Amino acid sequence: MDIRLSVTQNQILSQKMIQSMEILQMSSQELNEYIKEVALENPVVDIEEAYETPDKAADLVKKLEWLDSIDERNRIYYRQEYSSEDANDKRLMDYSENMGEELSEYVMDQLLTVELTDLQYDVIQFMVYSLDSKGYMEEDLEEVAARFGTDVAFVESQLKLLQSLDPAGVCARNLRECLLLQLDREDEEDEVARRIVSDYLELLGKNQLHVISKKLKLPMERIIEACNHIKELNPKPGSGFDARGHLKYITPDVTVVKLANYYEILLNEYTYPKIGINHFYKQILESESSKETQTYIIDKIRQAEWIQNCIGQRNSTLMRVAKCIVDYQADFFKSGTGHLKPLRLQDVAEILEVHESTVSRAIRDKHLQCSWGIFPLNYFFSKSIAAGNSSGKITTEQVKKLMAAIIEEEDKKKPLSDRVITERLVERGVKISRRTVAKYREEMGVKDASGRKSFQ
Repeated sequence: MDIRLSVTQNQILSQKMIQSMEILQMSSQELNEYIKEVALENPVVDIEEAYETPDKAADLVKKLEWLDSIDERNRIYYRQEYSSEDANDKRLMDYSENMGEELSEYVMDQLLTVELTDLQYDVIQFMVYSLDSKGYMEEDLEEVAARFGTDVAFVESQLKLLQSLDPAGVCARNLRECLLLQLDREDEEDEVARRIVSDYLELLGKNQLHVISKKLKLPMERIIEACNHIKELNPKPGSGFDARGHLKYITPDVTVVKLANYYEILLNEYTYPKIGINHFYKQILESESSKETQTYIIDKIRQAEWIQNCIGQRNSTLMRVAKCIVDYQADFFKSGTGHLKPLRLQDVAEILEVHESTVSRAIRDKHLQCSWGIFPLNYFFSKSIAAGNSSGKITTEQVKKLMAAIIEEEDKKKPLSDRVITERLVERGVKISRRTVAKYREEMGVKDASGRKSFQ
């Protein structure tokens, strides 16, 4: 009996440890959902909205307004979908709160005056609501035909109708078709541009204009003119519309505000409710209820109190980790990106006297908001690279900044290869391999030497 009791106690302890670790690594959004689930499962739990006192609430609003006035980029953080897009803004992007009409609504509204059969309408509506965020139609036409019990030719005719609508290029099935649809709309036909899109789009993507010139037997000036024309087209006709279904909204877990002589760290507890104990069940315990009822209620209250404790520990650990980050990365909070110092999980763990895994869980999927934007907490942890400067250490972010400066200074008609960039970095005291340079360049969204070459 004692052995069984010991086993049961160990199991309960193990479950509590797992629960504690799970809560520690929850973001504010995840914690919000978790608390609501707990309230549904545990009858003694009351959800209490995390209200601030008037003075504290007003103070918080002022601080957040200050952040907004400093830099609007603190609203959202996300990585761009394609490395070929502007790499300067790859990490931090503005987000407009002026949400417009959805692409599907815009396209369907153009068909209000068109007489359609029920089958036509059903097929068209299905294809329109299947468009991705770029405005492309990725559904297989044979599968669409089978879904509605018709033939592929009928589906193709409906697709052509959709492709004749605005924005130009909508409902294309790939980039080539999207660009050709836009060229078809223009008053003056550019046959060279059409040939390049139709037959040499891959070469254009690699910036091999000299190869295209030879294949088309046209002077380089004409090829450059046609390529510039193609670059004016929109490869993502759906990008100008509301993409609510594709955006990932990020709620910062920690906000850092610079005051007169110090940084204040605010834990964003207002984003999730607090757990309280329902007074009705406390009254039942005080009444002459059955032992079975009392045991059940006591168990549920202990469960709720344990979760309260776990959330408190999560918040305490998160605040301590955030303070370490702010103290250690003071140069970043003062001057912005490019001023991070090498920092390891182990360094913070030693300062806080906790296990490294605790720090790892504390920063997982969590974000910090400051005057420079919103950043994932793991952004502040950067491995060091050997350098020949006085500090002897340099972060990957600083290496990328050096690479960007070297590439900016290059002769655009004779861009530097990864090998030469590596040599230039070595001259500046940064010893990394050519393969690492290529990796960093790709992460920066910068094309290779042939892709950066200018023919003008």
